[in-house]
Amino acid sequence: MRADAMTNASGTKDEASAGDPIPPKCSVIEVHVGELKQLFNAIDPSPFRDKDLDPKAEEFIVGWAKDLPSDAPLALVIDLDREAGLPNEAAVLRDAIHEFFSQRGEAHRRRLRELFRVGRTSLVIGLVALASAIALGDFLAALMKGSRIGEILRESLTIGGWVSMWRPLEIFLYDWWPIRSEARLSDRLAAMPVRIRYLNAKGPDAWRGDWPAVSPRGERGAEPRALNQAS
Repeated sequence: MRADAMTNASGTKDEASAGDPIPPKCSVIEVHVGELKQLFNAIDPSPFRDKDLDPKAEEFIVGWAKDLPSDAPLALVIDLDREAGLPNEAAVLRDAIHEFFSQRGEAHRRRLRELFRVGRTSLVIGLVALASAIALGDFLAALMKGSRIGEILRESLTIGGWVSMWRPLEIFLYDWWPIRSEARLSDRLAAMPVRIRYLNAKGPDAWRGDWPAVSPRGERGAEPRALNQAS
């Protein structure tokens, strides 16, 4: 993986590219594919803007972003081995990627809320168990006053009570912050500019067989037909 800072001025026109302008000093994630549909899960039948990213593409993008400073603005550049196709394919691609990472961020926040709910329940259970263990230990020690067995039972119950606090302490001290970091990273990826850089490695009509010109099942998509009717 390689992260570069784009030094060209925002809004600079490039005949071989399309999409959002890349701001200066932006950490760029670069992905090279032969077709745009390689970025998306082939078995997902959802509409264009709701399709999931291919797991390998997601892992690549997220892994690269994690290697960058947490405060660095992100951008995504897709190096595409064909000429430009539909006039709005860069916008459709950006919306699909943004929607995917928005949903990913919301999923992390739901997971975090569920974790805190489990943590609160575990904390109540742990406190009750701890208090009960201490009370029972003191009772047994007083009942068997002067007996070594009574002291052993009290110490054992006290240790067991503190062990019951392990799970809530783990949640509130360690488990929550990695999930919050994932949610924040997804929010950054959901807001990054996306640009396509055309490498023209294939024939001029190669885009006709690529997403979003065709559906995942190889049929002409509804959006391209609407554009043709408008024209």
